[in-house]
Amino acid sequence: MIENDIFRALADPTRRAIFEKLAAGSMNASALRDGMKISQPAMSQHLAVLRGARLVREERQGRFVNYEVDPEGLAFIAQWLARYRAYWPARIDALKVLLKDMDQ
Repeated sequence: MIENDIFRALADPTRRAIFEKLAAGSMNASALRDGMKISQPAMSQHLAVLRGARLVREERQGRFVNYEVDPEGLAFIAQWLARYRAYWPARIDALKVLLKDMDQ
């Protein structure tokens, strides 16, 4: 199931940091490594996991490979979250009532 791959990929803090960098725009692996203390092979492995989860896609430009966020992976996340969105209004209303009762 793709949701499991997505959450497994994002469970790692390094991969989340990579994903967040790519959310700002397309870049190559060398640019992604700037400011991070990981080796090139480690970066390649993290990118492979993110690609496998369909969170990141690659585009070749000459001898360079640029990576960017894959909208399909984001759509899976949005669909998963949408299932639980209905629970929040009732919980927030209950919290408001509880806080109001505590003030009295």
